[in-house]
This record gives sequence, C-alpha cells and structure tokens, in this order.
Amino acid sequence: MKFLFASDSFKGTLSSERIIDLLTQSAEKVFPGCETFGVPIADGGEGTVDAVISVTKGEMVTVNVKGPLWEDAKASYGVFNGDSAIIEMAAASGLPMVPTEKRNPLNTTTYGTGQMIKDALDKGYRKLSIAIGGSATNDGGMGAMKALGVRFLDADGKELSGIGADLGKVADIDISGIHPAVAESTFTVMCDVNNPLTGPDGATYTFGKQKGGTPEILDQMEGYMKQYAKVIEDKLGMDVDKIPGAGAAGGLGAALCVFLHATLKSGIETVLDLIEFDELLNGVDVVVTGEGRIDWQSAFGKVPSGVGMRCKAKGVPAVALVGGMGDGAEKIFEHGVDSIIPTINGAMDIEEALDRAEELYAGAADRMFRMLKVGMSIKN
Repeated sequence: MKFLFASDSFKGTLSSERIIDLLTQSAEKVFPGCETFGVPIADGGEGTVDAVISVTKGEMVTVNVKGPLWEDAKASYGVFNGDSAIIEMAAASGLPMVPTEKRNPLNTTTYGTGQMIKDALDKGYRKLSIAIGGSATNDGGMGAMKALGVRFLDADGKELSGIGADLGKVADIDISGIHPAVAESTFTVMCDVNNPLTGPDGATYTFGKQKGGTPEILDQMEGYMKQYAKVIEDKLGMDVDKIPGAGAAGGLGAALCVFLHATLKSGIETVLDLIEFDELLNGVDVVVTGEGRIDWQSAFGKVPSGVGMRCKAKGVPAVALVGGMGDGAEKIFEHGVDSIIPTINGAMDIEEALDRAEELYAGAADRMFRMLKVGMSIKN
C-alpha cells in the first residue's frame, strides 16, 4: 500500500506537518510495511509560502518593508527552482499588522507588498506567484505599483503616496518608470474571489468594513475607487470592472492585472501546480486530505476540493479527515473526495475539541485506516 497525505492545517491546533506525522504513525500501525509520504498543502491563504517551500526545498528571503501604516517592518517570501518566487501580501500588508483601533482603509497601503515583488525581481526571479488574501488595504494596489516604479499623479502633477485616500486624487498615471524586469516576468495571482473593483460587490463594500471602514468611509472610498477605475480606463484603455477578481485585496487584484499583466488563478490550483502534485499521485493507492472544518464552502477552492479533483482525474481514491462537519459538507463528494471522517468522537464543546485536537486526530486516523483495511478485505 502506498499512501499520500495532503491535508491543510487545522488552524490554531495542528500544522500540516504534524498531521503528516500522525497519519504516518497510524498507517504504519494498521498497515505494517506500507509506503507513506506527505506534503503540506495550503489554498493560497495563511501557510501557503511555507507549504510550497517545504515541498520544493526552497528557502525564505527576508526584506525590510513598509507595513500597511508605513511603519518599518520585516517580511519574508519564498524562492525555489532557481527562477521562482512565492509571495504572501499579508506578510507585508496584512490586516493583523494594524491594531484594531487604527484600522481605516483610507490610511493603509500595499507599498510593502510591492517592495517584496521588487526585491524578488531585483534578485533575478522571473516567475512570481502572489497570494493576496488577508489584506488591510483598499488602495487599489497603488502602493504596490508605486514601489515598482509606477507614478500616480494628482491634478497638479504631484506624485501621490499610495494610500486609500489617494484614490480620489488620481488624475494621471505614468508607467514609464515601471521596473524593467516586469516585461520579462510572469505573474500568477492566487485569488479565489470574483468580485469586481467597484459596485455593491466590489472591493470597498464587500471587504472594507472588516478593514475599519464605517458606512461613511465606505461611501467615500467607493467614489474614490470609481474615479481611479475611470483614470485607468482613460489612460491605459482597460476597463478593470470587467476583470473578475479585480476587487480582491482592496483592488490589488486590479493593479496586478493592469500593470503587471498578471493571471488570476485559484489559490489551491496554483499551489498544486507549483508542487507538481499530479506527479506525486503516480503509484498512490489512497490520498488522505482534510481541513479543520469542512462545509459547503470547501467545494469552492479549498484544499479538499483541489486535492480531490486532482485525485479524481487520476483515478486515485481520496478521503478527508476533518475536525468537524458543517452544513453542505457532502458537496465535497462531487469533487473527488469519497468519504469524510470527523475527528470528534463524542459530545464536547469547541474548547475541549481544540484542547484535545491531536489526541482526537490520532484516534480518527486509526479508525480510518482500519476501515480502509476492512474495505480491502471485502474487495478481496
């Protein structure tokens, strides 16, 4: 028997690496002499860089950046295969970097994210993957593009700093100084939302509240964002609201597409491609995937659905070992996952479940492998 373990972390309790350890112990107990190997997996959110670097045997690069409030900060990104880099914008422009009392999307910037991209280009990396979840910003990506040499000018020709409040002041855009390596590089944006830049489902109204925007601020910023979109169309000939995902990360999705000609792609699909997951499936009998809680959303761009569909395409059975099940969890059966095994083994509150996460996972892994063994005996 050959098992492949490819599970997301259980946030706050079990890392992907620890899950691999627990599955390996259980598999070897129930199937002595079996072959096992595991790969950490993430879907473009927290832990994505660590997962890709772990599998590809890459390394981390740490740089000095400006945080979302222009504070001095350090951020790390991953490099691998000699020509590739993977960046999480949350490392430099993430919401947890802004204290709750200081959250206001008028004041935050993606400049630090642009600094990470610039550093990777300066070091010769030409295949860049950028995860854009968890932002503190609603600056339309102005800050990041400013760091890469794009100049946003007001009506008097003065260069703007690149915060959310500057969106409504943009009168002209000068791309002549953009980083020369952009033209010879490819950019993939890990994005699992289709929100346009403006409108009721756009960047401001969908994501602005969690970044500190009051109703008054959001109305103000929506007007600014429309002005920004109009200038982009007038000066660069691109209608950004026709780009699905342009509203992701407060409009960073739009900027990456417009100025870097990036391709927006599902986070989990990007990760699976980067680690060459399809090749890892060769000769595998069963794949074990999972996440902390599986529900109807898991069928849309989460780790179990991404792994499950790759397994389905190769004819490899996949099971999901999960912390808990929510409404619509069974939808995952349409996405290549053949069974769901929750770790919870009795009535308990969430605090107890979290405190006992490792014990409960190990017990569920034992039960799962024993059931797989029963299935094999029935087949025989």
